[in-house]
Amino acid sequence: MFPILETERLVLRELNENDAIGILNCFSNKEVLRYYGQKPLTSTDQVKQIIRNFSMNFNEKRGIKWGIELKGKEGIIGTIGFQEWSQEHKRADLSYALFPENWGNGYAAEAVSKAVSYGFEELDLKRIGAVVFSENKASIKLLTKLGFQKEGVLRNYLYQNGVPFDTNIYSLLR
Repeated sequence: MFPILETERLVLRELNENDAIGILNCFSNKEVLRYYGQKPLTSTDQVKQIIRNFSMNFNEKRGIKWGIELKGKEGIIGTIGFQEWSQEHKRADLSYALFPENWGNGYAAEAVSKAVSYGFEELDLKRIGAVVFSENKASIKLLTKLGFQKEGVLRNYLYQNGVPFDTNIYSLLR
């Protein structure tokens, strides 16, 4: 059963095909993708397949992706989740993105805190990692504030628009 998580202002819930337009709008936005290492999404059919893949990854215990929703409001404002989830090694990598109109409201910190707690308490993770573009000052500030430590630099690790970027690897240990 897919876990639904709640914070003071947010609900983290399973993504469904009704979220396709919101996800398409988010992940075709140049500002969102600036530090994401992903090509822009181009169609709702593509997004619906990605949502099905998220569901399959969860069922196979390889990852989990939540839609972030404001309490009392229909529709997501972003996504958060774990990928590279290894039960054997008790670790996963965290990724998150908010729609630009929701930046600067503390929603990312709230969602990340809840996902991290869930990862440690319910998934029995011992390590949560995050790969962050070196230029992504907002995400670096957020992770550091929540106790993540920088482990090093991955040189030319992710490409965005055909250009290689260095990324930092952060982790939080239980």
